[in-house]
Amino acid sequence: MKSDHADTPGDDECRHLVGMAMPGVSLPSTDGTGFDFAVTRPGWLIVYCYPRTSSPDTPAPTDWDVIPGARGCTPQSCAFRDHYRELQQKGADVVGLSTQSTGYQAEMVNRLHLPFAVLSDENLELATALRLPVFQVDGMTLLRRLTLAIRDGIIRHVFYPVTVPENHADEILLWLDQN
Repeated sequence: MKSDHADTPGDDECRHLVGMAMPGVSLPSTDGTGFDFAVTRPGWLIVYCYPRTSSPDTPAPTDWDVIPGARGCTPQSCAFRDHYRELQQKGADVVGLSTQSTGYQAEMVNRLHLPFAVLSDENLELATALRLPVFQVDGMTLLRRLTLAIRDGIIRHVFYPVTVPENHADEILLWLDQN
């Protein structure tokens, strides 16, 4: 796992993921259940990983605006919210994933009116099992922004780096049309 936040993300950090089976990791979810990645679900599972969201009254972490790919978590989540029905119509379910606590995420899900669950990898279980790229800031280990397209328990495609978070849901919709 890469952790130097000054580095610009590169495609090679996620190349190893394509074709991997999802590990038997279960993570807490904002819907109050555990989300077990070993359970095969029908259709596509879109897991968008993001560094962190901040509540409106909380300052951003140190140098947040200069860390490549850090800014844009709330607009990305809102875009997935706004396109959620379209994604479902194309046979895809969506979950968000960050290293923030479920309690913190639950506030964000409520505030942003997200119709899907957000998962907490606070203990870095999935990040470690998949060797996801991370970075550190202010004592926090955060996921780099990426999206996994999973079908039949296998990662079929990885979107990385995600450079325009607010348009990423549109990118996923286009990709689903082509696949």
